[in-house]
Amino acid sequence: MPDASPLIEARKLRRRQPESDGWLLHGVSLALPAGTRLAVAGPSGAGKTLLLRALAMLDPIEDGELLFRGAPIAGNRVPMFRSQVIYLHQRPALIGDSVEAALRWPYRLKVHRESEYNEDRIRAWLASLGRTDALLRNATADLSGGERQIVAMLRAIQLEPSVLLLDEPTAALDAQAAESVEQLVTQWFDRAREERAYCWVSHDQDQAARMTDRRLRLAAGRMAEPDREAHEHAE
Repeated sequence: MPDASPLIEARKLRRRQPESDGWLLHGVSLALPAGTRLAVAGPSGAGKTLLLRALAMLDPIEDGELLFRGAPIAGNRVPMFRSQVIYLHQRPALIGDSVEAALRWPYRLKVHRESEYNEDRIRAWLASLGRTDALLRNATADLSGGERQIVAMLRAIQLEPSVLLLDEPTAALDAQAAESVEQLVTQWFDRAREERAYCWVSHDQDQAARMTDRRLRLAAGRMAEPDREAHEHAE
């Protein structure tokens, strides 16, 4: 019988401002069931990046609880969790001198050693974006912002994660590159939407309407309104 637990559930997460009585995150709760495409909205400084990084276990949380598939994340569950929940920033770092080296790099990690780099799949994804496999030979240092984001997205989705946490991944890209990133996310999600979910932070309301169907709004580190249908409650 399928597990009915949310992929990720956050319960009253809190993080205090350093050397202050204020809060960066205060009592934020959310559930991310499989099939969810959630927009995280709010003004600059609202805590959107902090929330996504907390959900990815990249930053410490002083209070609250984070569950993955209904169970707390601790000890030997942490590497598995980090292999299944991937955070992507708008300015991703790429490890490796070439694009292909950057795509192969995750398979050196213990958690992915039983998987293998699939060049044919990468070539097919590139072809779906109207790009050739010549990109694989390019030096990572010479990539444009759009190319870096595409490579970072390919590096993530090839690992078949359960959850993507997307922190304004197209904010600095031109329209064509942004469309490519959206296409890659959609392809990944549609392959197994009954087992996957994502959160997308975007200041572009049209993009949020295209790419998500629910919304969580933050203001000053707090939930400002209930999670609602994005199309019916656009700002």
